[in-house]
Amino acid sequence: MNKTSAIEWLKKAYHDLKSAQILYEANHYTDSIGVDLHYSIEKQLKSFLAYENKKIPKSHNLPELYEIVNEYIEINDDILYTATKYHIEVSYPQYDRGMPERKEIKAVMDFTENLLEKISKVLKIKKIEYIDE
Repeated sequence: MNKTSAIEWLKKAYHDLKSAQILYEANHYTDSIGVDLHYSIEKQLKSFLAYENKKIPKSHNLPELYEIVNEYIEINDDILYTATKYHIEVSYPQYDRGMPERKEIKAVMDFTENLLEKISKVLKIKKIEYIDE
């Protein structure tokens, strides 16, 4: 068991979530918010692997990552398919890429926040351990 490593993953996930929340409140571009949400979910899922000292895949595919960790937690994976679309492989413009609706972003953001709380409980990690405000 490697609680310290899991805390580091959750700390980075929390940073991504907070960035998304701040950008959402500022009415910022939803594509940017989506990237932060995607990375937060990804890091949260990978925290299970860090906790168990298992190899962490370099995948950004959230449903694929969930398949690896679903023995630890049960979640609604429909949102994972939505959030996976937010990941960008390259930083160059993609002309067929639309902006997610704010309603969709809000749903993913709420899911991401709830997931962080749920994972914290499963791993028995207190919020104070991964928040460094």
